Amino acid sequence: MTLKKRFDLVIFDWAGTMVDFGCEAPVKALIEAFAADGITIEAPTARRDMGKSKVDHVRALLAVSSVADAWQKRFGRPSEAGDVERLMTRLGPLMRRRAEEASQLIPGALETFQRLRAAGIRIASSTGYTRDMMEPVLARAAAQGYVPEHVVCSGETPAGRPAPLMIYKACAELGVWPLSRVVKVDDAEAGVAEGKAAGAFTIGVAASGNAVGLSLAAFRGLTASERASRLDAARQSLSSTGADLVIDSVADLVPALERASAP
Repeated sequence: MTLKKRFDLVIFDWAGTMVDFGCEAPVKALIEAFAADGITIEAPTARRDMGKSKVDHVRALLAVSSVADAWQKRFGRPSEAGDVERLMTRLGPLMRRRAEEASQLIPGALETFQRLRAAGIRIASSTGYTRDMMEPVLARAAAQGYVPEHVVCSGETPAGRPAPLMIYKACAELGVWPLSRVVKVDDAEAGVAEGKAAGAFTIGVAASGNAVGLSLAAFRGLTASERASRLDAARQSLSSTGADLVIDSVADLVPALERASAP
């Protein structure tokens, strides 16, 4: 295996990349949080800014014209900073519950983690979830055998994705450089943009992630033509954001990195 000649560290995203096939937990939690205020958020709208820190995601949703109009009609005024704080307070417990429910490792994730570690590659992770939201996810992932060496959560850097600061934090604290020897793996456009901004080798994840946005059972239930159409659109979205490579799931990561590392 030639991986160690080219790379030192892989930084994985969580939902849609290593756990929660289809990245469903944050979508459900966001829809519930807004519904409590009488505001209907459709799933495609909730997915639009996926990968950002949850507070930035809430702000982005409030700025969507249909949501802003519904908010004005419901409350007689535009949303304010206090509304963001209130929504975040409500979102925290919803995210913990939904994230814990969706903490099953994606097929092939554990094997990929083990193969990378056996090759001498260090493993870190980052997420748009806060540390509190991540606690049950970290515990359930560990019970399944996935324990990254380093975890960066939303709010632990001055800015979240697509800024590269979470990657910088992981590299600084692990002592890994240059960034060209770091791989960022993410299913969301914001995460791909983060990897490119950092100067990391960036890999998008199509089938299991936010762009397709289906549970494993629903994805497997698609016809061949439906699956091909959804995957083509997801690959195009991630590639257009700047991904160096796009794979279907983390199960495909090691062969993809080996090809990239070949002389």
